[in-house]
Amino acid sequence: MRHLLYKMSVYVVFLAISLIGARTAAAAPDALIAQAQKAVQKGINYLHRVQEKDGSWSHYPGTTALALAALLRNGHNELNDPAVAHGIQYLLHLVKPNGGIYDDRDPNLALPNYNTSLSMMALYLTHNPAYKPIIAKAQKFLEDSQFGATDGMKPSNPFYGGIGYGSDPDDHPDLSNLATALEALKDTGVPANAPVWKRAIIFLQRVQNRKESNDQAWAKTGPNDGGFVYDPLGGSKSPQGYRTSYGSMTYEGLKSYIYCNVSRKDPRAQAAWNWIRSHYSVTTNPGMGTAALYYYYHTMAKTLAVYGQKYVIDTHGKPHDWQKDLIQQLIRLQHPDGSWFNTNARFWENQPALVTSYTLIALAYCLHPNS
Repeated sequence: MRHLLYKMSVYVVFLAISLIGARTAAAAPDALIAQAQKAVQKGINYLHRVQEKDGSWSHYPGTTALALAALLRNGHNELNDPAVAHGIQYLLHLVKPNGGIYDDRDPNLALPNYNTSLSMMALYLTHNPAYKPIIAKAQKFLEDSQFGATDGMKPSNPFYGGIGYGSDPDDHPDLSNLATALEALKDTGVPANAPVWKRAIIFLQRVQNRKESNDQAWAKTGPNDGGFVYDPLGGSKSPQGYRTSYGSMTYEGLKSYIYCNVSRKDPRAQAAWNWIRSHYSVTTNPGMGTAALYYYYHTMAKTLAVYGQKYVIDTHGKPHDWQKDLIQQLIRLQHPDGSWFNTNARFWENQPALVTSYTLIALAYCLHPNS
């Protein structure tokens, strides 16, 4: 893979132009923007300090890809930051002949679909044309991993259209993995008419608490609140249990509908939006408390940027400037060493490299929502 770094003549020019655009996309400077930029720099400095000698973060492709995305979305690249170049080389050494990008030395941690999704997004964010063939193979790997794509599964199966971790043949799909894969496919340019999107919509309907469009039995007697759960059998990670909608999955569900070309005015998307309006928060992950809090922040920022609305008007009619609210909250939560981490260890959120990456990505979407 070493020769890939030499294919950069056109890339250098493109990168210079894109960075100028990224800088001008930010809102007019003010005290809060300056504070946010300072917090971002402290977070970047932290990631630089904790990068492993092999170029990874935490010796794991998913964490490495998120850290790279955090750096790349905040103005760093292979040319101006050796940490990015080193991290990209780590990912390139994990590219498999089947198109996946993952470490298969420990089957329990391979999580091929999850790691491929995040890794291909990191490669894409470099805007390095040398990686296009790798990304194209990764796209096919993810598309083929969708339930119903190549396995003969019928649309009547609850798992149809979903994507799971991909670790074993008995793997079950879930909204989190599907949403990550759809984001990777959308960002890297899979056409809007590709079959993956229509299949995904069927799965998305089955993880939404909306009986009008969810054909699963659990939804008929569920809360019917428009929010989303984790899996199509009604499984939820919320401590309130089965069929309970919660924040991070509802943002993932709405974002995924948009990526699947569902109109924002569609009743399914509007039901999710109304759930978000009635549960607006930057202090907790609604329905989950502090669990998966930083995953929630980064998903919230992505979704609201994609949705394209400056203010979230809650169900009491109060407008919320989500960018301002989220920036202020994330600045408050930063630790003196520049890192972020969660005292609630669920979902690995006690790991500063992972959580700092989530946060820097969220701040990038707050500062540059249109980039």
